[in-house]
Amino acid sequence: MTTQPEKIQIERSYSAAPEKIWELWTTAAGIESWWAPDGFTVHVDVLDFRVGGTLTYTMNATGPEQVAFMEGAGMPLSTTTHKTFTVVEPARRLAYSSLADFIPGVEPYEFLTTVELRPTDSGGTDVTMTADAMHDPEWTGRLAAGRANEMDNLGRVAGRG
Repeated sequence: MTTQPEKIQIERSYSAAPEKIWELWTTAAGIESWWAPDGFTVHVDVLDFRVGGTLTYTMNATGPEQVAFMEGAGMPLSTTTHKTFTVVEPARRLAYSSLADFIPGVEPYEFLTTVELRPTDSGGTDVTMTADAMHDPEWTGRLAAGRANEMDNLGRVAGRG
């Protein structure tokens, strides 16, 4: 029997300063530039960046593989996601609760993600993302793969400027 992890953790190091990483994580333009995994796009609908504030965005499947997967899973090509900020410590720490209300046959539930930014001696940033596991190992694996891809995308965008 395989045991489900309680949390997933992803770590990345970027050459950009914590303030740049923070900006990419906390502005509509920043989020739209990297947030979606490959084969998807994101449009920020609402961003009220404060503790208790919300982030609502629409993610659209655009890549052929992703479109085929979504259709095969009986999921819409476009989903709206809702997050509520629980911790906002500029250029240091961010946490938000995500509402998983888009999974066919699964009652909606919330899960927490925490992001920690640490400056490096070279002027860059070490980032650790920790997220609660989802309702089963398959969806937890999808979450881990998607978030890892997003963190790689963040690195590509942060390197631009």
